[in-house]
Amino acid sequence: MVSQETIEPQAGNPGVADVYKRLLIGGELVDIEATYESINPATGAVLGTAPDAGIAEAERAIAAARDAFENSGWATDVELRKRCLTQLAAVLREHADDLRELTIAEVGATRNLTYGNQLDAPIGIVEFYAGLLDDYSFTEELSTIEVRGQDNRRWVEKEAAGVVSAIIAYNYPNQLALAKLAPSLAAGCTVVLKAAPDTPLITLALGELIAEHTDIPAGVVNIISSQSVEVGKLLTTHPEVDVVTFTGSTPVGKQIMAAAADSLKRVFLELGGKSALIVLDDADLQQAAMFGAFTICTHAGQGCALTTRLLVPRAQHDQIAEMVAGMLQHVAVGDPGDTKTYMGPLISEKQRDKVDGMVQRAIADGARLVRGGTRIDPGFFYSATLLADVDPDSEIAQEEVFGPVLVMIPYDSEDDAVRIANNSKYGLSGGVLSADDDRALAIGRRIRTGTFSINGGNYFTPDVPFGGYKQSGIGREMGVAGLEEFLEIKAYAATVKG
Repeated sequence: MVSQETIEPQAGNPGVADVYKRLLIGGELVDIEATYESINPATGAVLGTAPDAGIAEAERAIAAARDAFENSGWATDVELRKRCLTQLAAVLREHADDLRELTIAEVGATRNLTYGNQLDAPIGIVEFYAGLLDDYSFTEELSTIEVRGQDNRRWVEKEAAGVVSAIIAYNYPNQLALAKLAPSLAAGCTVVLKAAPDTPLITLALGELIAEHTDIPAGVVNIISSQSVEVGKLLTTHPEVDVVTFTGSTPVGKQIMAAAADSLKRVFLELGGKSALIVLDDADLQQAAMFGAFTICTHAGQGCALTTRLLVPRAQHDQIAEMVAGMLQHVAVGDPGDTKTYMGPLISEKQRDKVDGMVQRAIADGARLVRGGTRIDPGFFYSATLLADVDPDSEIAQEEVFGPVLVMIPYDSEDDAVRIANNSKYGLSGGVLSADDDRALAIGRRIRTGTFSINGGNYFTPDVPFGGYKQSGIGREMGVAGLEEFLEIKAYAATVKG
């Protein structure tokens, strides 16, 4: 546990970062002159350098994806797709130790998280879609009908949507990359995957493994890293791109949607959240405090679906605040490579400035600082922070912080709790705690979100569709619905002879 305001810097494993430094374009691993630095967020030191792709490299990647879609047979060969996805899952598990060290060093993810949603669980997404191809029917027979005395056979075929631009965020890069790659590849699409600028090396590693250890045809998967805003724009507007899938902030998602509108591209957006955990008056307060405290510290609060608003009965507000603050004191903050660490750093100094700025403004606006609100050096750490008596209409209660900041909001009745929970432009997730499961479910059915947890239930698995209502996005990732985001539906009819 770290209680002071400094953390001893950790050397990490810089050798791992030196391995993965090339783009994957058209089946070739490509070196380019332009590079930029990837920073270890736990130390602030340079971890390695990544290729800084420009318009020329992005154009080549898109052209390679288009050629592979039209000419490689990938779009029509289901058995090849299954075999290659099975290979990819196997090679990811084989190289998991190196990928784990790189994820810890570049993402700032704790070692324990890499055994879940930061690495091992995402590999399960690839396995899920490989298995889904055994049973999924790309053809559906409809009834035969008679038209002007002639029988007509009718059927529907589902086929690959085309070339996909996949743009991911920094917080869970393995999860986000594989949750886009696996279903799009299973559908028969070809892909240009753009790594998050803050975490390029771990995504480039995926390209190296695909190129060197799978039978995925050249051009089916292309992976680039770039700091260029223009490259991102190209990937969302290029005429040879059919589908754009993006995970990131809502403001950027709106820009992408607007940019794609000119060519009416299919757009799938997984965006921000400001999810509420509602504590009902019959809930176990110890459990509620534990959920509130440890959820907000998961990956230093850098998760779009985390419950960052804790809604509590007004009469129990101060008691729960004291309990949450006590639990936050026991959150182990420090070297993400240490198995005893629960919370690592924020991704960058820029992100830490944003988080601290929002906290300080909230205090100035009347929120009560119960604990935290401080920077921890070196690296980009921020103390686990609890703000109480928060106005539900204030910036800190309405805007995504993406840091370890929990806001507590009192409510006066169940209807009031539902109103406050739904008082958000977002609708990604949420939860409720109650001694009565039926009462909890009734609350859940009134909350306008794409996912919801009843008494700590976990919905985040490869077979469950994930996505949001309102400004939390469009479409669903994972599950059968995730595959169908990348399929077009074509209807056929043929006269029946004889």
